[in-house]
Amino acid sequence: MDKIQKLAIGSIFVGTIVFVLKYAAYYITGSIALYSDALESIINVVTAVAAFMAVRLSAAPADANHPYGHHKVEYFSAVLEGVLIIVAALAILREAYFGFLSPRVIDAPMQGLAINAFAGVINAIWSWLLIHRGRRLRSPALVADGRHLLTDVVTSAGVIIGLLLVPLTGWAWLDSVLAALVAVNILWSGWGLIKESIGGLMDEALPETTLARVREIIALNAEGAIEAHDLRTRHAGRMTFIDFHLVVSGAMSVTDAHDICDRLERALKADVKDALITIHVEPDNKAKHSGIVVL
Repeated sequence: MDKIQKLAIGSIFVGTIVFVLKYAAYYITGSIALYSDALESIINVVTAVAAFMAVRLSAAPADANHPYGHHKVEYFSAVLEGVLIIVAALAILREAYFGFLSPRVIDAPMQGLAINAFAGVINAIWSWLLIHRGRRLRSPALVADGRHLLTDVVTSAGVIIGLLLVPLTGWAWLDSVLAALVAVNILWSGWGLIKESIGGLMDEALPETTLARVREIIALNAEGAIEAHDLRTRHAGRMTFIDFHLVVSGAMSVTDAHDICDRLERALKADVKDALITIHVEPDNKAKHSGIVVL
């Protein structure tokens, strides 16, 4: 089992603990805002299971039906997570509406808030770990899970601050308003997650800064070639796909052209992790004089 799968299992374990704590906080207080926080934690557990299944499937080697691997599975997991987040937000809005119509005094607010705060600290630590490790391991599913948890941390902090005002002001309806604000924040988070994941499914190109670095590496390591053009890049989970045409002299031997390609592949893979590179060699009469000029 690799590091990504271990982190995904860890998310299931942490999510379950946090849900139990937050539900206990809701059970003690009867707060709709804390109920909304607990409901989001249920989604955290479900999406953590989906993320684990996704990273496990994405690690499967390429086969006859999937010659480029199974890396995009992680994006489907992130889209599912976004959809579930939106469903949870709508459920919270429903409870907030009925709670606003019939507000009630919160029981034992300080005990419930203390428990909820402790759960929030656990979430904060784990979300930072997932985002940090997910970026290093190039796992969209882990980064998506970490960002979702970070949103949960922010909303939990807002709920705690808001509920501290309820006993001070006597505004029982504030509980429902806070729940509604949590729902709106969750909706925004879910939409952002879906939008980003769809970008990966649509073969979005590398960021411009990374693309500029790829061009620079090709220019510096293609000595003996004339130019490179038709550069195309895309992400698929942890993998980065890079392909381009390399123009060489028509009189160059196949062996020499192959040596240049090998040098380029080594240089690119040293800088871009998990890169799959395809180079199409062409003779000098195919030069476009509009691509990467080899230094």
